[in-house]
Amino acid sequence: MNPNASLSAPPRRTRGIVFLALAVLGLAGALFVVRRPLMMSAPVCMAGRWHGCFDTFNGVVLMTLVALPLAALVVWALARRRQAAGVTSPWRKSLAEVGMVHGTVPFLWLTMMPGAGVGTVPARVSLVPLRDLVTMGPLGIVGNLLVFAALGFFAPTRFSALASVPRILALGAGCSVLVETAQYVLRLDRVSSVDDVLVNTAGAVLAALASRRWWRTSPHTSAICRAA
Repeated sequence: MNPNASLSAPPRRTRGIVFLALAVLGLAGALFVVRRPLMMSAPVCMAGRWHGCFDTFNGVVLMTLVALPLAALVVWALARRRQAAGVTSPWRKSLAEVGMVHGTVPFLWLTMMPGAGVGTVPARVSLVPLRDLVTMGPLGIVGNLLVFAALGFFAPTRFSALASVPRILALGAGCSVLVETAQYVLRLDRVSSVDDVLVNTAGAVLAALASRRWWRTSPHTSAICRAA
């Protein structure tokens, strides 16, 4: 018998409970702060009207929260199917896949939401690094950090080929460049800024570092991570 294993199990379980409780409290606190704006969009969204729901920040956030039970149901269904097929780590893979989609699509929707002058205002580009950070403000910076945070958090836990900081950095930068390019080409009345790319990429990397203990790495990827 290994006495260390029996002694380490309760603290590990306690840490898990504490982290879960903190996550629940954090979500409850965030909902309490934004409850009034979300409730303003609730009647429009519940009526199924596009204008005022899916074309507003409050409406998109509300529908993302409403879809959480459906996302959890999809995770359960995928995990059960994988368990029946004998796939390893079924819950981890299912949670990572649904988390990447559910945590990224709403932010991409908000990022690609057109402004008032869509199609008429000339496309604008800002290529001077750090110049637009001042005009973003704290809320804008936090929002940009969250655009690819779910992708950075879950991608290396699902795909061992992405389980390294340089690869997540490249993934976040590449996705952000595609978004900024799409904004410019479609003339969405938004500024395609290099600062958006920098902040979006930083959010993906920080989220990846937060999930590093759960990464599934192959021997080749592990050697790359140690070298980095």
